[in-house]
Amino acid sequence: MLQRVMMLTLPLLLTGCLSLDPHYQRPAAPVPANLPQGEAGGNRALSYPDVAWRDYVQDARLRQVVALGLNGSRDLREAIANIASARALYGEQRSALFPTINATADGSRGRALTGSGNATALSQSYEAAAGVSAFELDLFGKNASLSRAAFETYLANSEAAKSTRLTLIADIVTDWVAVAAERSNLAVAQQTMASAKRSLDVTRNNQQHGIASLVDVASAETVYQQARSDAASYATSAAQAKNALDLAVGQSVPESLLPSGIEALGGIMRDLPAGVSSQVLLKRPDVLQAEHNLKSANANIGSARAAFFPSISLTASGGVGSGELSSLFSHGAGVWSFAPSISLPIFSGGYNTAQLNYTQAQKDLYVATYEKAVQTAFQETADALARKATLQEQLAAQTGYVAAAQQYYRLAELRYRQGVDSYLTLLDAQRTLYTAQQALIAAQQTAYDNQATLYKVLGGGVAAERQGDGVIADKTTLSR
Repeated sequence: MLQRVMMLTLPLLLTGCLSLDPHYQRPAAPVPANLPQGEAGGNRALSYPDVAWRDYVQDARLRQVVALGLNGSRDLREAIANIASARALYGEQRSALFPTINATADGSRGRALTGSGNATALSQSYEAAAGVSAFELDLFGKNASLSRAAFETYLANSEAAKSTRLTLIADIVTDWVAVAAERSNLAVAQQTMASAKRSLDVTRNNQQHGIASLVDVASAETVYQQARSDAASYATSAAQAKNALDLAVGQSVPESLLPSGIEALGGIMRDLPAGVSSQVLLKRPDVLQAEHNLKSANANIGSARAAFFPSISLTASGGVGSGELSSLFSHGAGVWSFAPSISLPIFSGGYNTAQLNYTQAQKDLYVATYEKAVQTAFQETADALARKATLQEQLAAQTGYVAAAQQYYRLAELRYRQGVDSYLTLLDAQRTLYTAQQALIAAQQTAYDNQATLYKVLGGGVAAERQGDGVIADKTTLSR
């Protein structure tokens, strides 16, 4: 009889259940088809290549620093722990799709008294059985919908970790460049301070011999003290930049892996294409995270709909029983039980309706969140591309400005020493050169930062690095 029962219930367990999930359709991206290219770009819409970070980072020292960060970052460890938690919750929810089978074994021995007070013969019984306890047949897909929702939540956490990883790479690059920039600023300030000190000494000597005025001395003093103040400030900034880099990496970065200045960095990062389709933004981890959250909300609607339909639970067991332990499995009699139950939702005080309305509202919320994520991705990328379009022109102009300022300073110093020009001309030339050098360092830092930003906002090389540093799980490793 037990075999007949199992043969009747097995098709129900193995066949697919009805799904009440709404048909999922990705919302249309509320952005133009192509990203703007700025004045320097064309109208091409290229397919953005997935660039692994090791190919993107060209400098060997910086590559080692990024590798250290991917292994030691606490932010990344936290994100990976969130993946593990979501994966475990998915496994827990998915287990509801399968029956829980338990095995039991019982035995008893006893002697009872008759009504006359005489003892009866010794009685004993033994039983071994296996059974299914309160397994819900998922005829209307409630548990399957909850399982899909948990799976999409797991994938959303996986994409969040990829986004954290991508942000970490970009942050390490910008922090490393910041160390180079602050060290260059410190070097320029120290050079200017030394030059200003020499000019101050010469001017004081000239004033003592009646060649220069006290105004000239005071003017020379201002340049020297300003450079001295800047040198102290940049020394602090350089130390703070190093501290920020250490925090991002998760450990102290060795001095051998740090740049001495920004002017000698060269091409530390691979150049990325400017003309790309906005469709590449749909591969960004944060956008994919928003879409997986939307899919999870969509599946929760199916679960809420299933609550309006009957719920069927099955409790069954089967085994053998005998009066002798030695013959339990050889001559024991078959024992079984089968107890199906059905629960019909008749009145819930509006709970089921409210729950369905809530899940539908949550889906609307995640639709808006997804669309906002796409719009944010478009705006960030458009800004970075617009900056890229003019950076080379700005760098060329600023480099020319520094060269002209250096020539101006050399000529002004020569004419001052020859007595042709006043010290005010030399002072102006010195200040002009100092300002130009600082502006060039800032422009160079902006250019490097923009390269890192472009890598981040275009989604980096996530698709090219399914098995990269940081151990981020791939959705193909799990089954729904």
